[in-house]
Amino acid sequence: MIARLELFGRLGGPARVTVVSGPAGSGKTVLLRSWIAEAGLAGRAACVAAGQEERDPQRFWLSVAGALRQTDPGAGLVRAVSVAPELDGWALVEGLLKDLAPLADPVWLLVDDVHELGPEVLRQLELLVMRAPDGLRFVLAARHDVRLGLHRLRLEGELTEIRSADLSFTRGEAQALFQSAGVELSGPALAQLHEQTEGWAAGLRLAALSLTGHPDPERFAAEFSGSERTVAGYLLEEVLERQSEPVRRLLLHTSVLDRVNGQLADLLTGDAGGEAILQDLEDAGAFVMSLDSRRSWFRYHRLFADLLQLELRRSAPGEVAGLHYAAAGWLARHGYPVEAVRHAQAARGWPLAARLLADAWPGLYLDGQSAAVHELLAGFPAETRVADAELAVVAAADELAQGSLEAAERFLTLAGRNAESVPAGRREYARLLLGVVRLLLDRQRGNLPAVGEEARELQAMAEVADAAQPGLGADLSALALISVGSTEFWATAFKDDERCLERGIALARQGGRPYLEFTGLAHQALHEFYHSFARGAERGRQAAELAERHGWTDDPAAGSACLVVAVVLVWQGQPDDAEPWLERAERTLTADTQPVAVLASRLVRGTLELERGRNVAALAALEAGELLARRLPGQRYPAARIRAMLVHSLVRLGQAKRAGQFLAGLREQDRERGEIRVAAAVLRLAQGDPQAALAALAPLREEPVLEDYWGFWQARAEMVEALARDALGDAEAADAAVERALDLSERSGDLTPFLLYPASGLLERHARHRTAHAALVAAIRSLLAGPGGYGGTAIGNGGREPRMWEDNPPVRRGGPGEIASARLPAPLLEPISGSEIRVLRYLPTNLTAPEIARELSVSTNTIKTQIRSLYAKLGTHSRAEAVESARALGLLAPASARAGGYGNGRRGLRPLP
Repeated sequence: MIARLELFGRLGGPARVTVVSGPAGSGKTVLLRSWIAEAGLAGRAACVAAGQEERDPQRFWLSVAGALRQTDPGAGLVRAVSVAPELDGWALVEGLLKDLAPLADPVWLLVDDVHELGPEVLRQLELLVMRAPDGLRFVLAARHDVRLGLHRLRLEGELTEIRSADLSFTRGEAQALFQSAGVELSGPALAQLHEQTEGWAAGLRLAALSLTGHPDPERFAAEFSGSERTVAGYLLEEVLERQSEPVRRLLLHTSVLDRVNGQLADLLTGDAGGEAILQDLEDAGAFVMSLDSRRSWFRYHRLFADLLQLELRRSAPGEVAGLHYAAAGWLARHGYPVEAVRHAQAARGWPLAARLLADAWPGLYLDGQSAAVHELLAGFPAETRVADAELAVVAAADELAQGSLEAAERFLTLAGRNAESVPAGRREYARLLLGVVRLLLDRQRGNLPAVGEEARELQAMAEVADAAQPGLGADLSALALISVGSTEFWATAFKDDERCLERGIALARQGGRPYLEFTGLAHQALHEFYHSFARGAERGRQAAELAERHGWTDDPAAGSACLVVAVVLVWQGQPDDAEPWLERAERTLTADTQPVAVLASRLVRGTLELERGRNVAALAALEAGELLARRLPGQRYPAARIRAMLVHSLVRLGQAKRAGQFLAGLREQDRERGEIRVAAAVLRLAQGDPQAALAALAPLREEPVLEDYWGFWQARAEMVEALARDALGDAEAADAAVERALDLSERSGDLTPFLLYPASGLLERHARHRTAHAALVAAIRSLLAGPGGYGGTAIGNGGREPRMWEDNPPVRRGGPGEIASARLPAPLLEPISGSEIRVLRYLPTNLTAPEIARELSVSTNTIKTQIRSLYAKLGTHSRAEAVESARALGLLAPASARAGGYGNGRRGLRPLP
C-alpha cells in the first residue's frame, strides 16, 4: 500500500459526493481501501462492490442496507429487510431514506464499479444521493462517467471529482511502490518505467512483480512495454476482449498511428462511425484519450498501443505496410507532412517518403522546424539520401542547419549530378529546392553577388512555388529579400538596404511565417543599430522574444539578435547588463555557420572586458577574433577593428613592444586604415610620445575612418588627440578635441571613447567650460567615478616616464539600465537620475512622449512619469520652462547650439520654435 495523502485529503473533504473515475487498473479500489484504513473509518464506512450480480435492483439495495447496518451509526438506524417479491428498488431506497433521517454522525457509503449498475439502479442511486441526510456521504468509483445527474451538486460545490490524471502515480509514488516490493532502480530506469506506464498503477505494479528477483532490472526497464507477458494478459482480458468485433478491428488497424481521428479510423477500417467509437472508448475508460477540446483527435495509452501493435502483427502481418501507406497519403493530403513521412518510412516506401519530405521541406524550414527535418532524414538509408536528387537537396539544407557548410556543398553537388533522375514533372520544383538551399548556403558565406543573383531567380520562380504549395511564392520572396538585406549588411555594413528587410518582414507577417519574421527582425536589428541604438536594441529584443516563444533560441539568428542588444549595452557603458546577452550570442553562434557574426562577438567581448578592466580576458577574446579574421578574406572592416582593439589590450597590459611588433607585421594598406591609426596613436601616447600620436592621427582629418557610419572611431580618435594635446600642455586644443568627441557621441550614443580612454581630469575641466553637452559629460563622469571606476588619464604621461594602462575594476552603473545620478549644482530641489537625464535631452525637441518612449525603448507612461519628475526637481510647470531652467543650469546646450539627442538616430530631432 502506498499512502497517497493528497488524494486521501480530497476523499475526506467537505463535499457530500466524491466520484473516482479511471480505467481498469488505475488503483481506484486500492485507493479507497487504503484511505479507509489510513483515516480510521472502518466503523463508519459501508462498502459495496457493484459487480455483474448486483445489477438486480433488489439484490443491490439489500447489499447497501446490509453494509450500512454494519457501521456503528447505522447499526441502530437501518432495519433488517427480508427478501420479498413485492419489494422493488424504489421501495428499498425510500425505506433507507426514512431509516437514515435521524443520522447525526457522518457515515460514508462507498460504491465500487458503479459503471456495472443498470439504468434503473442508477436512477434509484441518484434519488438516494439527492435526498440523503447531511450525515450520509457518498464515494462512487467507476471506470467511466455514469449518468447520475450530479450537475447541481457540481455547481453547488458539493461534488469532488478524482479522475484518471489524478490517479496516475507520480514518479515519487512509483519509486515508493518499487521500494515496497524490494526493487531498487536507478533514476533513469525509474523515469523510463514511469514514462512508459504513464503512471498507470496496474502497469507499475505488474512491472514491480516482474522485477522482483530479476537479474538485470535496468535492461528490463529499458525493454518494458505493453507486449510484456503480464501486462499484455491484463490488457487483453480487462480491455480488448471486452470490446465488440468492429471496435477491436478499429483499435488494431489504427494502432499504427501516434494519433487518430474519425476520418483516419474510417479509412483504415473501411467502416464508418469511427469518431463515435473513439469517443465511446474514452468515455468507457478503455485507455483512449482525447487530445483536443472538441474530442476529434485521440491517442492510446503507450502500453495499450504496444499490445494492439503486437496483436496486429500476430493476427494480420500482411496488412501493416498497407495501413502505413494509407495513413501516409491521408496525412500528406490533410497538411500533416511530418507524420506522413514517418508512415511512408515505416512502410519502407523510400521513394514515397523522399517525395513527401521534398514537398514538405520549404514549409518546414520556413516554420523553423529544422530539428524535425533532421530527425526525418535520419530515418532514411544512407544510399537513398545520396541517390535521390531531391532528398540530397534536403540533406544539404540539414547539413547547413547543423553547421557543416562543406557537407552541404557536397550534397548540393550530388543533387546536381543526379538531376536527370528526377521525373520530368518534378524537375522545375527540384530546381526551386536547389535554388533555395544554394541561397541559404551563400547567405551564410556572406557571398553578396551570389545571393543577389539567386534571390532574383527565386522570385522569378514564384509560379513554380505556388503550384507546389499555395502561397509559397510569397514566402520565398520574403526569404529572398531578407537574405539580400542580411548579406548586404555583413558585406558592406552601411549600404542603405533596410528596405529589403522591411519588405521581407512584412511579407513574412502577411504569410503567417513567424520564423521568417524572426530571422528578418534579427537581421534588421543589425541595420537599426547603425541608425539608432534604441531601435536596434528594440528589434533585437523582439527577435529574441519570438525565439523564446517558439523555441528557436539555438538558431543562429537568435544569437545575432542577442549580439545586437549586447553591443548597444556595451557601447552605452553597461557591461554587466550586456553580459547575459553576449553569453547567449556566444552559445548560439559558431565560426563554421556564422563566421562574421562570431568575429563581431569577439570584438564586443574584447570591448566589454576592457570596460571592466579585465585586460587579460579582453586580449584572449581579441586574439581569437584576429585568428578568425585571417580565415575570412574580404571582411576588412571588422578585421581592422579587431586588430585595433587587440593593440589597445596589449597596451593596457604594458606589452608595448609586442603591440609595436604586431602593428609592424600588418600589411601597409592595413596600417593605413583609420582604426589601426587610432591604435598606433594609443601606443605612441602610452610610450610617452604625444607628438608621434598626433602624427599617427593626422591623416584622419583628410580621410576619416572607412565605414564609420556614426563616427564611432572618429570619436575615439578625438579623445586620443585630446589626451595627446593635454600631455603637450595645449589645454585649448585638448578641450576642442573633447568637444568634437562629445558631438559625435551625443549623436550616436556611443560612450566607449570615454570608457576606453578614461580622462576624468579632462572631463572635469571641460565641464567647467560652456560645453554644449553638459548632461552627457555629467553622465560619463558618473560612470567613471562609480564604484571601482577609472580614476584618471589612462594613457600618456606628458613626456615623462611612460605609464601603461593598468588592470582596473569594472565600470558600473548606478543601477540596472540607468546611468548613476549625476552631481548637479543648485538650485535643483533633488538630484536628477540617469534615466531622467536621458529624457531631459529630448525635451528641447518637438518629439511627443510616445515618440521619446520609442527612442528609449520604454513605455509612454514611464516617459510621462519622468517628465513630471523633472518638472518637480527643476521647479517648473511646463516643458518650455524645464528646458530653459536646464539650460541655465548647464544641463542642456544653449539654444543656439545644434539640437541633438543622445542616440537620436538618423532621423534627427526637430527643435521647438
